Amino acid sequence: MIDLGCRIGGKSLSNPVGVASGTYGYGSEYEEHLDLTGIGALYTKAVTIRPRSGNPTPRIVETPAGLINSIGLANVGLDQFISEKLPRFEALPCAVIANVAADFPEEYAEVVAGLETADTRELLWGYEINVSCPNVKAGGVSLGTVPAQVERTTQLVRAATNRPVVVKLTPNVTSIAEIARAAEAGGADAVSCINTVIGMAIDIREKKTVLPAGTGGLSGPAILPIGVAATYRVARAVHIPVIGMGGIMSAGDAIQYLLAGASAIQVGTANFVDPWVAPGVGDGIREYAENAGFKTIADFHAAIP
Repeated sequence: MIDLGCRIGGKSLSNPVGVASGTYGYGSEYEEHLDLTGIGALYTKAVTIRPRSGNPTPRIVETPAGLINSIGLANVGLDQFISEKLPRFEALPCAVIANVAADFPEEYAEVVAGLETADTRELLWGYEINVSCPNVKAGGVSLGTVPAQVERTTQLVRAATNRPVVVKLTPNVTSIAEIARAAEAGGADAVSCINTVIGMAIDIREKKTVLPAGTGGLSGPAILPIGVAATYRVARAVHIPVIGMGGIMSAGDAIQYLLAGASAIQVGTANFVDPWVAPGVGDGIREYAENAGFKTIADFHAAIP
């Protein structure tokens, strides 16, 4: 019998495949068209204390091997998330993990506390704390590059909930392992890595940046080797599960992350190309495990010391 489940903070994900925040909306956009039973976890679009309109358009530019986005955490805000989005999660067959964003440590805890007060029917499985978004002026990557700030943010969130807390890490640092250890010290149950890599596109005819914000976050196949390397380093630096992400377009890409030390993975940009890709990734992982004689995720980890 093969069991590819992942245990995080006292709770389990039966399937290692998740869909990354910002790439699957709030789930309701897909549930009428897809069988979401093939997905282990849905990481919601970011939730902030107040609604955000996001950055000026255009917000996305394609690159030869991915895309650069500068969405700016546009979202409906905490109150509307609770009143309109949260009730719909009851119909979803997978775990729902709220991605939380804020400008400073105390505000992250405030968002989580608000969700804890409202979520009386256990509609949320846990929280992913986004200290790595490169497209905002406060919070995000500006906070996630400082170990002490990551540790403090995690501590405050940890005090606000008993649900699993996952800290989403940025690759835009000198040592991602150091940031991961700070999250673990603050009480994180897992870390997810990586968020997007800072990038820029310039219109050579107009002689200006394509994105009004200037830079954005590069995702897609171009960052796969960066994400796999980061996951390999982080998995050997902490004692909590690592959720690998960045450039996964196929089951083979996801398997690289699992062999590198990830206990679960997230599919992101690929969802824009093929909304059905995530369930297929899960099927491919299981087929690989069967052929390799693997019974659990730990067998993937043991293959590459």
